[in-house]
Amino acid sequence: MEENTAKKESKIKTYLHRYFIDAMSAMAQGLFASLLIGTIISTLGTQLNIPLLDEIGGYAKAAAGPAMAVAIGYALKASPLVLFSLVAVGGAANTLGGAGGPLAVLILAIVAAELGRLVSKKTKLDIIVTPLVTIFSGCALAYLFAPYIGSAASSVGNLIMWATKQQPFLMGILVSVIVGMALTLPISSAAICSVLGLTGLAGGAAVAGCCAQMIGFAVISFRDNGWGGFFAQGIGTSMLQVSNIIKNPRIWIAPTLASAITGPIATCLFGLQMNGSPISSGMGTCGLVGQIGVYTGWVADVASGAKPAITAMDWIGLVLICFILPVLFSLLFDFILRKLNWVKPGDMKIDV
Repeated sequence: MEENTAKKESKIKTYLHRYFIDAMSAMAQGLFASLLIGTIISTLGTQLNIPLLDEIGGYAKAAAGPAMAVAIGYALKASPLVLFSLVAVGGAANTLGGAGGPLAVLILAIVAAELGRLVSKKTKLDIIVTPLVTIFSGCALAYLFAPYIGSAASSVGNLIMWATKQQPFLMGILVSVIVGMALTLPISSAAICSVLGLTGLAGGAAVAGCCAQMIGFAVISFRDNGWGGFFAQGIGTSMLQVSNIIKNPRIWIAPTLASAITGPIATCLFGLQMNGSPISSGMGTCGLVGQIGVYTGWVADVASGAKPAITAMDWIGLVLICFILPVLFSLLFDFILRKLNWVKPGDMKIDV
C-alpha cells in the first residue's frame, strides 16, 4: 500500500513539474521570442522613425500565440507533427482568449499536445491523423473554453491591479516579494505576469521585486563569483542560485527583504507603472527587458495623451528602484546575516 502511494505521489510530482514548470517556462520563452522582442523592435522603429522596424515588430507580435504553443510542445517533447500542428492551436487559443490569451494557450496547448501524442505514429496515416487530432481538438477546445479561461485570468489580474491601487503599500510588498521569488525559483515569473496581464502599479511592483532578486544576488555573491557571476545573475537570472538556496535557504533572505522594501517604494513614492507588455513585469533586469518595458509604456502613454511627458523623476525612480536600492538594501541585510554567521563565504558560489 505504501509503495503504491509513493508511486502515485511521484507521478503527481512529475506531472506538476512537466505542466507547471517545464511548460510554463517554455511558454515564457515563446513569448519572449515573439511578443516581447517584437515590442522592442517596434519601439525602436517608432523612436528612430524607421517604419520597417515597426512592421517587423508587428509580425513578431502577431506570432505570439503560435510561438507560445510550439514552445510548450517542445518542452513536452512532442513529436514533429504534433509540434508543428500546435501553431494553429496557439493562434486560436491566444486570439479567442483575449487579454488572458496566454493562459488559454498554456492550458489548451498542453491538452492538444497530449492528445496528439496519443495517436502519434500509431497508424499508417500518421501524417494525416496526428495533425488532424491535434489541430481539431485544440481549436475546438479553444472555441469552447478559451474565452472563459481568458476572462478568468483577466479577472484575477484585474483584481490584483485594483487591490494594488487601493492598498499600494501592502500590495506593493506582496506583489514584489511573490513575483521576485517566482523569478528566482524554477518557475516563470514572466509567464505568470503575462498570464495575469499584470501591468500598472502592480506591474511596477513586480519589476521592483524581480530587480531586487537579480541585482541583489549579483552583488551579495560577488566575492564568491566575481564579474562573471555578477553579469550572469544581474542581467541573466537569479535562478542560478536555486541549488545554493536549497543548501542554505538563509542566503535568500537579503534579496527578498530588499524586494519587500523596494516594492512599496515603487508603488507609493514613485508610482512606477509597467504599461508596456505584461511579460516585461516579470523579467526584472534580464537583458534590461523590465526597464525597456517601463520605457515603452511611457512612450505609449505620452503618445495617447495619458501622460504629458517623460520626466526626470520618472528616470530617477526607475534607476533607484531597479539598480541602486537593490544594491544598498541587499548588501545591508547580507552584512547582518554574515555577522550572525547565517551566510558564509562560498554559500553562493555558482558555476559560470
